[in-house]
Amino acid sequence: MKSILSLLILSIAFSCTPIEEKAAEVTETITEAVTELENPFIHHVYFYLNNPDSAEDRAELVEGLNKLAKVETIQKHYIGFPAATDREVIVKDYSISWMCLFKNMEEEEMYQVDPIHLKFVEDYSHLWSTVKIYDSVQ
Repeated sequence: MKSILSLLILSIAFSCTPIEEKAAEVTETITEAVTELENPFIHHVYFYLNNPDSAEDRAELVEGLNKLAKVETIQKHYIGFPAATDREVIVKDYSISWMCLFKNMEEEEMYQVDPIHLKFVEDYSHLWSTVKIYDSVQ
């Protein structure tokens, strides 16, 4: 995983628009966090909003994700939006992505039942039609 993240950092570093510079900064932060952990668990969620063109719905979900970030087992988190990249292999049909890093799988499992997480689902699930989740370990 470290080598994959390193390659990602290098590829971003060679094409530096303001968005890509921010992506490089985020990638570096995540790489540092992963390196510090023994068995990191990455939880990446893609939200597909019911009303993808609604700035209000997007802002409301971001507000909820910022509340969700207060779960104690989350080591790092990042809220993102589809980048303005244009290559055939890139998926950008989602509205908002949420990536968070845990020390290990056990802490991610604690997050799943944390009252803050359960309240987030209860309060904000009306905003999305679909959620796709990609979990990965080293």
